[in-house]
Amino acid sequence: MSQNPVVVIAFKDLEHDERVREAVERRCEQLREEFHEVTRFELTFNGDGVGVAAHGHVHAKGEDLGAQAQASQLLPAAEALLDKLERQLRKHHDKRIFALRREAQREGMRRKTS
Repeated sequence: MSQNPVVVIAFKDLEHDERVREAVERRCEQLREEFHEVTRFELTFNGDGVGVAAHGHVHAKGEDLGAQAQASQLLPAAEALLDKLERQLRKHHDKRIFALRREAQREGMRRKTS
């Protein structure tokens, strides 16, 4: 049974509603379902005078990833931030998986030649 990740969301100098918080939490849970190693999301949204600046960190087993995004409104900023975090998670996940496969292939070739 998988444990839900901790999702910490901070809105600084920014009005928000529960709809935005729920959408962000739902997206974090979707990412957790795909990337089981994720244990914590830390997301901060700041009003920057002309729009919204978004900062996020994802903690996973052996990995800490970060990203930033900006948009004119809160929900698009959150979506852009989570898209960037998803790309980083996918990149690190694929590196780890394919590195193991490459090593297994090399080991198989070594056994065949010896």
